[in-house]
Amino acid sequence: MTVQVLANIDVEDLSVATEFYCSALGLPVGRRFGDSAVELVGGSCAIYLLEKAAGTLATASSGQRRDYGRHWTAVHLDFVVPEIQSALTRACNAGARLEGEVQTHAWGRIAVLADPFGHGFCLIEFLGRGYDEIAS
Repeated sequence: MTVQVLANIDVEDLSVATEFYCSALGLPVGRRFGDSAVELVGGSCAIYLLEKAAGTLATASSGQRRDYGRHWTAVHLDFVVPEIQSALTRACNAGARLEGEVQTHAWGRIAVLADPFGHGFCLIEFLGRGYDEIAS
């Protein structure tokens, strides 16, 4: 069985989010779905930006409400880039916030950032064989 992966990112303002992700990562718009969703293409999976108002319920069965202040979640996106410094400059110029120094590991370099909607994401530049450098 093959599983297709799609990434969905809730955002408070679809036009601001579209501008950010297109500028920060160079992803073009594939399709628009009315006024509330945009598909970004060009990566290894499609990314869907979904406009959801702050304060609305995250799910019908949850009391949690959407909050676009900086928040932590156990699931986030990593974007593999060919060269981290230029990608970091581009992302920050588009409105990302760098959250610490770029770290270098045996497998590569990583920058931890937040988008304008409080979502954390990482930029990764693989070195050598990437994760194979540490795989057993």
